[in-house]
Amino acid sequence: QVQLVESGGGLVQPGGSLRLSCVSSVSSLSLNYMVWHRQRPGKERELVAGITVDGTPYYGDFAKGRFTISRDNTKNTMSLQMDSLKPEDTAVYYCNARSTSGPARGDYWGQGIQVTVSS
Repeated sequence: QVQLVESGGGLVQPGGSLRLSCVSSVSSLSLNYMVWHRQRPGKERELVAGITVDGTPYYGDFAKGRFTISRDNTKNTMSLQMDSLKPEDTAVYYCNARSTSGPARGDYWGQGIQVTVSS
């Protein structure tokens, strides 16, 4: 089984920045897609950003221009740099990885990490 562990969350003031990271228990070369989702209080889960194994990124509309996703396959990690944070960004952020073939084939989720944007 693939395990994903998020880190880097916490409390930040509006306008501040946080960098989230997700580390995989297996080589990230086997993970075709690595994705950040979030769930805000009382809201549906939504896509924040994703990135393919070769580094092609994509973003939810609210994240464009403020968030930057990246991955480092030498460290089996994916990161999300979040700038200009707003109170509405308060959510539990989840790392998601999907492999389409091989022994690691499947859809995997981290436990989630809290991000709170508040003064």
